[in-house]
Amino acid sequence: QVQLVESGGGLVQTGGSLNLSCARSGNVDSAKAVAWYRQSPGKERELVAAIDWEGNIRYVDSVKGRFSTAIDSDTKAVNLHMSDLRPEDTAVYYCASCRNFMGNYYCWGQGTEVTVSS
Repeated sequence: QVQLVESGGGLVQTGGSLNLSCARSGNVDSAKAVAWYRQSPGKERELVAAIDWEGNIRYVDSVKGRFSTAIDSDTKAVNLHMSDLRPEDTAVYYCASCRNFMGNYYCWGQGTEVTVSS
């Protein structure tokens, strides 16, 4: 099992930047695949970015070129750098890990809220 704690959310103006971080603890080395999801009010949870067990990274089309994610090799935290933020990026952002053979994540953080004002 892996414990996840997100941080870094807040209020930012359109065009601004934020850095989210997901601190990981527990059996991290056995759960190499990690992902960032977000959920806006009234919408379903959406995959934002994912790092697979080999280190390959993919992004949802709407954030390509604006968001980047990486794992800090020293702290093992998963970071999400968000730039050129837009009001539609407003959501609660979640870190996920412990991916099972069906591709579903069953370890989740509590989320961190990002609000982008226009």
